[in-house]
This record gives sequence, structure tokens and C-alpha cells, in this order.
Amino acid sequence: MKLLLSLKSVTALLFIILLAGSSFGASHFPMQYAVGKSGEVSFLQDTLNRAQDQDTLNRVQDTVKMGDQKLIKDLKSDSGFLYKDLEIRNTFKKPHYAEEPVREKKFWRASAEWFLAQAVPASVNYFIRKDPYSHISFKNFFNHQRFSAWDWDDNQFTTNQIDHPYHGNLYFNAFRSNGYNLWQSSIATVVGSYIWETGGETQAPSINDFVNTSFAGILVGEMTHRVSRNIIARIGRTDNKRGNEITAFLVNPVNGINRWLDGKWGTADDYYLADSSVIVGAVDLGVKRLDSKSGDLIEKGKNAYFLRFRFFYNDGEHRLKRPFDQFSVNMEVGSGDSTFIQAVNVHALMYGHEFFETNNGQYYGLLTAHYDFYNNDAFFYGAQSLNYNLEAKYSYKKSQLRLRAAGGAVVLGAVPDPYLLYGDSRNYNYGSGLSYRFQGDMNIGKRLLLNVDYNGGVFFTLSGNDSNYTLNALSLESSLRVYKNFTLNASGGYFSLHGHFDDPELADYNREYPFARLSVGYSILF
Repeated sequence: MKLLLSLKSVTALLFIILLAGSSFGASHFPMQYAVGKSGEVSFLQDTLNRAQDQDTLNRVQDTVKMGDQKLIKDLKSDSGFLYKDLEIRNTFKKPHYAEEPVREKKFWRASAEWFLAQAVPASVNYFIRKDPYSHISFKNFFNHQRFSAWDWDDNQFTTNQIDHPYHGNLYFNAFRSNGYNLWQSSIATVVGSYIWETGGETQAPSINDFVNTSFAGILVGEMTHRVSRNIIARIGRTDNKRGNEITAFLVNPVNGINRWLDGKWGTADDYYLADSSVIVGAVDLGVKRLDSKSGDLIEKGKNAYFLRFRFFYNDGEHRLKRPFDQFSVNMEVGSGDSTFIQAVNVHALMYGHEFFETNNGQYYGLLTAHYDFYNNDAFFYGAQSLNYNLEAKYSYKKSQLRLRAAGGAVVLGAVPDPYLLYGDSRNYNYGSGLSYRFQGDMNIGKRLLLNVDYNGGVFFTLSGNDSNYTLNALSLESSLRVYKNFTLNASGGYFSLHGHFDDPELADYNREYPFARLSVGYSILF
């Protein structure tokens, strides 16, 4: 389904967030959640425990401001290295916020914003673009309630895999930012997607749009809600109130509008001050060599630049029962490939439990949700999946090793089909299948980080030419901390997508994408 949201607008928004977010470096690390030396943490904890209201809390924070700077210095010295090294713990919890503060639920405002997310694109399509699909009638709406009316649409790959998830995020945050919880806001997202598909346009309601808007919209919506909450929580602890508020607005515009309507810009109430999350990010800028045609990376490859942004959110290392208490985002953009946005990977914890713990290791079972988007010279691929993970963590002195193996289901994926032109512009198949992953990283002496990441899957076509596909995406990386938070990074990888068509007259689809990268990185403590 056609939306107002364009790829260019989403790209611009992500880069604004990236640039603005980089201003919140280590100097703005939340002091009451910092992990420093035990005596200093106890000092801050005992002091802040006496703060029973906001005015007292502000005075106490001013009193220990110098100590806060020392904690940050100790944190960077002790954890030493990068985004994956930081052990995030609930070292401090104010008694006043022993439970999540209850927010007022504003149903009518939430409903109005949810309705606007439907009405604005529909009105533009009808009055400005004069789109014939926008001339919906009650007859169309009632006909679309039949199960047999549902079909697969013909929109471009980026429209379905990028724009629709962002649109679902607007439905979600219309309720999430108005006092409703994750599950209630998820229902609003599913209903919003259903209403748009059956009542937004005359064309048949789209199965793939419904999944992309609902599943990925909830993922994007909850993550933007939590990141914006983390940023706003710092308003009460820093002097850069305007910068924090603007950045939070860019991350989550719906919440920013509601804060403005409530007259809360530049302030943080109990709900935000109770936030105990930590975000650790990294930015890498460098050059890469890639090849998508000959398979000869050294002799026939081409050079390009890339920019990669990663962040890791954690609301407690051992809080595994609540969805989204841990998640990560990887985004890569650059030149040389067929598109500017070349990779987006989102991984979120849904539920987990600890099996057992030994002197040097911990062992977990984790249910995770994933959104993967690859777009390069060789092929494009987009999928949403659910996986169950077995994870083991080992520690020895200042070194750590983490291993994770996972398997699960691809809920819905999209892969290219050179023989297909579905409708006006769709040149790819939709389907479901199996997902399997492996990840390992070793931190040696808080100086050298080694990482291996593999994402694989088997995919069976539901819409398009009868076929099956196999994805392999392997990357190896090493990072050396050379000065404070600056790192030198070297990585290489091999992506492949192989498709086999049932029709013997259609040749198999085989694409390979080897690459090598060198970059300079900098880690950011949010």
C-alpha cells in the first residue's frame, strides 16, 4: 500500500538522530546507574536514597556532581573497552520507584493521534495525489472483511520493508506515549494496520503489509519509546535540557508532541526519572572493498566508503522476563552499492531465563525477535523472525567470552526473483521458512574484541514463482582499542543467496557478496 513516508524521509530522520545522539557522550552518563568502584556507588546510593522528592533530588545531585564526574572516569577506566564490554547492572534503585510509576491513560488523545496516522496519508492520497485507490467506499470496506479478499501487494521492496514498519510505529506510540503499556499499544498497532488494509484503499488488503506494519511496527515502536525515555530521563541530571528534548523528539515524534501538549518540555517526571536503562553505542567510519559479480574480491572488487552505527540497550543484565529490556540495532550506509541504506538489523529480547551459573559462567535460554534488511549490489533480503537462543557467558580476570546459537521461524521474508514482475513494480517473492544463527565474541583484556556473526535461513515461497532460497550471511571482525574510546577495526564477510525454482525452464538464482572493511570507531556512552 502506498504511504506518504518515503525512503528519503526515513533516511534523513535516522541521520538526524545519529548526529544529535552523538552529542550525549560520556559526560552525560546517568550517575545513579553508573557502575564504578563499590565505595563510590554506595556513597551515591546512600545519598540519593534520602531524596524523597524532585527538589531534594536536584539539590543532592548538585552536591555530588563532582563525584559523578569521577564515577564516569572510573567507569571508562574499569570497563575500558567499547560498547559490548560494559557490564550493566541495577546497582541503584530508589525506594521511591520500587515499582514502575503509573501514568495517566489518555484514551481520547491516543485515539485521535491513532486516527490521524490513518487520516493524514489517506487525505493526501485522495485530495492531493488524486490516487484512484483512495476512493474507498463502504462497499469496498465490507468486501475486504472476507478472508478470501486478502492478497499480496506489488509495492517496491523499500516501501514494504522500511516505510510500513515506520508507519506501524506511529500507531504504536499513539497509545504508548499516552500511558498505555506494551501489550495494549501492540493491539492498537495490529488494529491500525488492519483498518488501513481494509479501509484505507480500494485495492485488496495486503497480507505482507499487515505483517510488516504490525510485527516490525511494534519492534520499532517499543524501541523508540524506550530510547526516548532514556534520553528524557537525563533532563533532570544535565544542563542540556533542550538538546535532550529535541533528540528525544526526533527519536519518537509522537511522544515529543504529547510532551509539548502537556507542557512538560524540559522537565522529567517520575516515569522518566525511574528509568534504569543504559545505552551504549558506537560509530564506525571507514572504507570497504566489495565484489558482487566475479567473486574475485582482490583483483576485480571495487572500493567504497561506509558509515556504521550500532547501539545496545539494556535495562538490567539479569532482567530477562520483560520484553525489550535488552535490544540492539545495527545500521550501515555508504557508497558503492546499489542503495544508500545497505543493512539494518534489529534484535530484541522477548523472554529469557537463566538455566544455571558456575564460578566462571552463566547459561541462558532466550526468546528473541529479529528484523533484518540487506540491500547490496548482489541481492536484497528483508525478513522478520522469532528465534530461541542458547547462550553461554564465561569470564576470566579481565577477559570475557560469549557464545549464542539460535534457531526459529522466519515469519515473513522477501527475496529477489529475476523472473517475476508482480503488478506494477514487485520483483521479489514473499514467503516463510526457518532461521538459524550463531554469534560469538571474545573480549581479551578489555583491549581486543573478536567477533563472529552468522545469520542463515531457508525460505519457501508463498507469493511469486514456486521456489526455495537459502541465505548465508557471515562476518568476522576484530577491534583494537588504541586510545581512550577510539578503536581500529578490521572485518570481512561473505553473504550469499541461492534460489532454486520448481520450473525447470527457470535457471537457479545464485548471488555472492564478499567484502572486507577497515574503519576507525568511537564508542558513545548514552
